[in-house]
Amino acid sequence: MEVIAKRPETLRNVPFTYCPGCMHGVAHRLIAEAIEDHGLINLMTGVAPVGCAVFAYKFFNFDMAEAAHGRAPAVATGMKRARPEMHVFTYQGDGDLAAIGTAEIVHAANRGEHLSVFFVNNAIYGMTGGQMAPTTLPDMKTTTSPYGRDVNDIGHPVRMCEMLATLVAPYYIERVSLLSPAEVLKAKKAVDKAIRYNKEERGFTFIEFVSTCPTNWGIDPDKSRQWAKENMLPFFKPGVFRDKGEGVE
Repeated sequence: MEVIAKRPETLRNVPFTYCPGCMHGVAHRLIAEAIEDHGLINLMTGVAPVGCAVFAYKFFNFDMAEAAHGRAPAVATGMKRARPEMHVFTYQGDGDLAAIGTAEIVHAANRGEHLSVFFVNNAIYGMTGGQMAPTTLPDMKTTTSPYGRDVNDIGHPVRMCEMLATLVAPYYIERVSLLSPAEVLKAKKAVDKAIRYNKEERGFTFIEFVSTCPTNWGIDPDKSRQWAKENMLPFFKPGVFRDKGEGVE
């Protein structure tokens, strides 16, 4: 029998516990495959967030740490500086990274810390019940913005790739989408590049995944992908914002 795909050794043989249609599993798989492909299973450690991926350490088959809400970049910085021979990444959602963790991510990027950050943007707080996040779109309804996000009162959504790209130090910044098989293949290449740059000690790398949250959006997985394509991608446009390895400044 021809084996088309197999579980990488970098993922434990346990089922994901995410909601149906959630794309955390896809993101986990891409990261795990890249780590295995670059032979880093015994040299990589990750930092899990507070959020839907709080139990990420149950799924990755290598050392993981758990950080307080938003503090994953600070924890990763300490780990990398204490054990410079190791390679470190953080895995964070928009509530964790772009709200309570804004200072940590901005200053880690500004210092050019030698770590990779994987940022899942589904425009909402997932684990705590669907509240408005810094990435919630204008007029988007959530449990804490039942009439829609009023940008005149709350402000506009935060675009993290664009914000971090204003800094001098980051080495590689790209936003990708997980909304279709073709886009997942593009995302796989971006993740692979981030992990390769990590292995080569190039500097700070940042990958943003445009994702969905069918449960808190209140729509089924297929419709959630279509909604994200129509509403999120025009605002959070995929693309390379910085790639010093390819001469993109």
